[in-house]
Amino acid sequence: MGSAGLPLMLLLLVGALDRIPGSQGGKETPAHFLAQWKSECRFLNGTRRVRYLYRNFYDREEYLRFDSARGEYEAVTALGKAIAEAWNRDKHELQYRKTGVDAFCRHNYEVFQSGSVIGRRAKPTVSISPTKLDPASPHTILLCIARGFYPVEIEVLWLKNGRPEEEGVAFGEELQNGDWTYQLQVMLETQPQRGDVYTCQVEHASLEAPITVQWEPRSSNSAKSKLWTGIVAAVIGVIFFAMGLSLYLKSKKAIPIQPPAALMN
Repeated sequence: MGSAGLPLMLLLLVGALDRIPGSQGGKETPAHFLAQWKSECRFLNGTRRVRYLYRNFYDREEYLRFDSARGEYEAVTALGKAIAEAWNRDKHELQYRKTGVDAFCRHNYEVFQSGSVIGRRAKPTVSISPTKLDPASPHTILLCIARGFYPVEIEVLWLKNGRPEEEGVAFGEELQNGDWTYQLQVMLETQPQRGDVYTCQVEHASLEAPITVQWEPRSSNSAKSKLWTGIVAAVIGVIFFAMGLSLYLKSKKAIPIQPPAALMN
């Protein structure tokens, strides 16, 4: 930011506060306030994909940001609208902020990579867990769980028969494991049919190639129940048939043989 950039922003900030109903101090500019500026870098696959964020806060609330993916300033709240409009008209300011991807993010990545946690990599382990919220419903919930990965940036994709699935997909938040690794759950709600193949594909900076784990639907519980019922009935039928045959043979042996009447005389 140029030498005039900071005073200009403070002037616009003070002016915006005077125009916003309900801001601290009512119609008057507050005597004391806390203004913060934060630069944030998000890396995926090292420095091949970098996203730079320049974020502005007033009393712990973000009101303005520059996102390199967007290429311009955007107002997060009404407080940042006037500043965003003014800086988006300033070509020199926009060009300066766009250089943050290389001048700030990539440069500092290389500086701190050696001997720091930046260079650390931990490969994720991936598994699929199916469940049913309602046994009578045709819907099945598939959870793709990636565990033990570092850094936090990760991409998880659901595929059905080789095609990406978008409907019914919900992403959880990356959770810290307490050992500098993370875990993530991505849910897919679907109606699996026999022959379908579901794939969870995971890409991460620690991997040379994506990890893929597959899941295929098996027989339903009702079909399994009918199968076991038929097997049990068949076994019971064989047992009763064997018992009946055994009793019949025993009864045949127990009948005495009568001699002819002529011999008895």
